[in-house]
Amino acid sequence: MIFALACFAAETGDTPRHAANGSLLFPSDYREWVFLSSGLGMTYGPAATPGTPRFDNVFVTRAAYKAFVDTGHWPDNTMFVLEIRNATSEGSINKGGHFQTGISAIEVEVKEKGKWTFYGFPKGEESEGKAFERTATCYACHGTNGAVDNTFVQFYPTLLPIAKAKGVLKAEK
Repeated sequence: MIFALACFAAETGDTPRHAANGSLLFPSDYREWVFLSSGLGMTYGPAATPGTPRFDNVFVTRAAYKAFVDTGHWPDNTMFVLEIRNATSEGSINKGGHFQTGISAIEVEVKEKGKWTFYGFPKGEESEGKAFERTATCYACHGTNGAVDNTFVQFYPTLLPIAKAKGVLKAEK
């Protein structure tokens, strides 16, 4: 089973790729990954700005999703993409709700050799993302508040029941 997942990941671009300088190469096919959830106004860290709340769309690689469903754990080479989009409430026939517009930033969380690293693509257009310094607040926040292995599974309605059933959910998350 592990061999099959590794082969699938290699064929689909589901594994992290790095430039010679250690930067993460942009996972351009992330919109073909598994969509986990969308939040409004949950943006924090470097991409947060005052004013109109932004949408956060979360995607995870297909191989990592399958492994989580099967085991309740995120394997090495897991990648999450946090796509941060601007929001507006006026357009076409919409007069009340909010809808998504252009990309504001993209952040990627990668698990390699058992360690999570965050990478930023501040404009969402860069071909390479630099790792956030280990002192960035995202590391402490995810480590303290992540419901499963550094990740906010508590905000992913399709994964929360799996985490509960597998007994991997941190208490009070």
